[in-house]
Amino acid sequence: MEERQSGWGQRIAFSENGLNVVLEVTEKGDVRLLHVGVLPYDDLRIADKQREGFRLLEVQLSGEDRDEYHGRSHRASYPGLRMTYSGHAMERNDLGLRFTVEMNDPQTGLKTECRWQFYDGLPVLRAWTTLVNEGAEDLGVEYVSSFSLNGLAKEGAGDQDDKMKLHLAHNGWQSEVQWRSNTLPELGLSHMTDRSSKRVALSNTGSWAAAEHLPMGLLENEEANATVFWQIEHNGSWHWELLNQFDHLSLLVSGPSEHDHGWWKNLRPGESFESVPVAVGFVRGGFEEAIGGLTRYRRLIRRPNTDNEKLRVIFNDYMNCLWGNPTTENLLPLIDAAADVGCEYFCIDCGWYSPGKWWDGVGEWLPSEERFPEGIKYVLDYIRGKGMIPGLWLEIEVMGVNSPKLAQTDDSWFFMRHGKRVKDRSRYQLDFRTPAVVAHADEVIRRLVEDYGVGYIKMDYNINAGLGTETGADSLGEGLLGHNRAYLSWIDRVFGTYPELVIENCSSGGMRMDYAMLSRHSIQSTSDQEDYVKYAQIAASSPAALTPEQSAIWSYPLREGDDEEVVFNMVNALLLRVHQSGHLAELSAPRRELVREALDVYKSIRGDIRESLPFWPLGLPKVEDGWVSFGLRRGGKRYIAVWRLDAADSEAALPLPGMAGKAADCRLLYPQGRPGGSCAWDAEAGALDVTLERERTARLFEVREAE
Repeated sequence: MEERQSGWGQRIAFSENGLNVVLEVTEKGDVRLLHVGVLPYDDLRIADKQREGFRLLEVQLSGEDRDEYHGRSHRASYPGLRMTYSGHAMERNDLGLRFTVEMNDPQTGLKTECRWQFYDGLPVLRAWTTLVNEGAEDLGVEYVSSFSLNGLAKEGAGDQDDKMKLHLAHNGWQSEVQWRSNTLPELGLSHMTDRSSKRVALSNTGSWAAAEHLPMGLLENEEANATVFWQIEHNGSWHWELLNQFDHLSLLVSGPSEHDHGWWKNLRPGESFESVPVAVGFVRGGFEEAIGGLTRYRRLIRRPNTDNEKLRVIFNDYMNCLWGNPTTENLLPLIDAAADVGCEYFCIDCGWYSPGKWWDGVGEWLPSEERFPEGIKYVLDYIRGKGMIPGLWLEIEVMGVNSPKLAQTDDSWFFMRHGKRVKDRSRYQLDFRTPAVVAHADEVIRRLVEDYGVGYIKMDYNINAGLGTETGADSLGEGLLGHNRAYLSWIDRVFGTYPELVIENCSSGGMRMDYAMLSRHSIQSTSDQEDYVKYAQIAASSPAALTPEQSAIWSYPLREGDDEEVVFNMVNALLLRVHQSGHLAELSAPRRELVREALDVYKSIRGDIRESLPFWPLGLPKVEDGWVSFGLRRGGKRYIAVWRLDAADSEAALPLPGMAGKAADCRLLYPQGRPGGSCAWDAEAGALDVTLERERTARLFEVREAE
């Protein structure tokens, strides 16, 4: 049932899943988005003279004017300022309410549709904008917002400088998911004028969506006890900004734009364009409540798959193990050891396709006869014979500069800029808009799955393609966006053909940790971090970036380590997704038994992991912290991983949310029967008191509320 309305001079107000939405259509046809959030709307918080700054949409066309002191921000755009209301619609579908507002510009013939998809039971909406050229002339699109909301700080009596806190996830190779929380003045956005040219803005340019920051943010109003959060669901260039306009705090979220990413779209008469989708949510509470809502949403939009139900243990031979040197001789003892401790997938990582140096020769994806004299299928069948599902590493989007496959290609296969192939780290970027590239990729997947019997693919991506490609595109950024979307369509077809195939999303660790990819892939490589002590902070932070059951964490006991090093490694992964590695076959029997014990514990709790929500008793981890902890809760059960890094004190109190005054039982879950770590429950404080006797040690605890 679809409900459609039109007419100027009206107010549109409704509530959905606890979210209150208020828009008004002025007598002149301007559309004002006055409010979205969990708090009720108060008309008195927006003065009449401020309302024109509450625009639903910003869109900038070439040759059009700009208004206000906009600086580099995307506010005050034209024809964004000129768009007038033509109607709205509400329709129920299988997900929930779909809300659409249509506007048009009589001067250019541009029609816009701002679409919001709500999700039953969740305080989250997904927003995107469709542009349609209904005029007679080409229109050059420089920017279009996917979501725009003003008045983010209007609740509460205090100034935004004092009550608003922005939570950002900084990202980098081997230093992923580093959360920091700042006030707006700490980031340079002080509330000194009603419409400053200053903004707090994050952009990503290129094909690594998480090269420096995760494509998300959380803005907390500490006085009003409410948080808004957003994630941009795109595997390429994106942008968001916070700024002041009309004396209110405003958020703009989008995909690529011209002056941020070299994206420009020539919209011809009759053509349409759809912006990058973004998810936006609102909760009462702070960071943990927001991540709880986001976690539930991420699970809902994810492709249904058995991998996120079963959470099988993966062994991968790369990290602190074979380092890209797989051979039959090297692999067979590892396969035996991995099966012995209880691994369920065994993935052969990079190097299987090349006799020697393998980095710049990738692209043909045929096994090396020198590495596998009996053929790679012999090793893959050996894995299967040990009760595990075999896997292989791929980097399907690139071709090395010395790949033998290059002889069968031409420039149409690759990203091109200034007439030259785009090259990064001795690899060329393939263009998935090209049918020959897709046919090549299809055949590689078919061969691995149907001929070799592979059930797991670690899909890596170790380059950044930059601004994009000039081939068949109005701009470099449009070429990149077209490739991004073509690649997602290809992945969708692969999963449609092989629904049980598991494809790990990897990009030099976590450089493409975004929910365009993670709504499709069941598992994400979080880091290439080689130091297990440093990895603890990445692991503990990761459930704010993705669902716990998608967060693959390396556990790689070292040849030269001791028992506590094994335990630390295993605790890193036990509440997430175990990515086992290390020279298991060369570990002493007691150390190997610690690995087996950990995997047994993991298998006993993984049914809870896939349905749990994360929390951080000591706050979000930082590199300088001496203690690190995070937990998962489901019902009355809480699993809590604790690491003592370089803290001088051997004791720490871990407050558990909502547990003050409650009786509970606590126990050491892993490792059992081993000295060096203990716990006690403080009911009055609602805290778990933990003792770890040595530095660089870790334990996994369980707390159960008393019945």
